[in-house]
Amino acid sequence: MTKKKILRLRKRAEFLSVRTGEKRRGPLILMEAKKRTPEESTKAKLTDEIRVGFTVTKKNGNAVIRNRIRRRLKEAVKCHAAGDMQAGTDYVIVARREALDAPFLKLASEIAKRASWQDGSGKPDRKRRTERPESGPVNGKKS
Repeated sequence: MTKKKILRLRKRAEFLSVRTGEKRRGPLILMEAKKRTPEESTKAKLTDEIRVGFTVTKKNGNAVIRNRIRRRLKEAVKCHAAGDMQAGTDYVIVARREALDAPFLKLASEIAKRASWQDGSGKPDRKRRTERPESGPVNGKKS
């Protein structure tokens, strides 16, 4: 098995770009994934690299706790999940507070599980219904 090259997302624009992709929710993390278009790959001078960004919000704790969570996530990706990630895809992993106290193997297996979902397969996320019914009152008003 060849080792895949993993790069880091560092710029805000890169993180925002991934937000428009697929969201994969779990008890320890939220993973956002987006396949890069050929134009984005050539612009960034990338081919089949995997890029990963980590987000740990202030709501999780002070800087010491946030950095500890971030280090755990990085190591879990490097050791366990890199083989499950798709080449040419950007990932953003948003940590929940529970990621600090969870056993490392559980954290690593959750990241690997979320990373291995293919587009359109696996457990789909629930989407909000935005469609209104064809007939009937809208906002309680009769037409």
